[in-house]
Amino acid sequence: MRPILAAVLTVALSGLSFSGALAQEAGPAKVSQTSLGPALTDGRGMTLYTFTRDMTGYSNCNGACAAAWPPLLAPADAKASSDWTIIPRDDGKRQWAYKGSALYGWGKDAAPGDVTGAGADNGKWLVAKP
Repeated sequence: MRPILAAVLTVALSGLSFSGALAQEAGPAKVSQTSLGPALTDGRGMTLYTFTRDMTGYSNCNGACAAAWPPLLAPADAKASSDWTIIPRDDGKRQWAYKGSALYGWGKDAAPGDVTGAGADNGKWLVAKP
């Protein structure tokens, strides 16, 4: 009886770790620690930001703004999931949003974990929090 119980537990535990891996891959960003606490970061570990002038599901950062604050772009085959949505941009591209807020990088952050964009433009740019 014990070998069967051990086999059942092994299968159950492996299923839990597999579902955890899927949950981590559900969104395009990860959570990293910064000097301002936990923050959403891109695949390179660079801090992501939100723009207070955006509306839910719409980006107001285009042109020169998007050159300084690159949007976190979604590939053509990306699918929305849970708190992660995809919004259309004025340039026809698709951008990731978390809980309705469009996500951006900041061109002046030099290394993973930098938060030099926090509070920029009189507080209009905020670190994206999980």
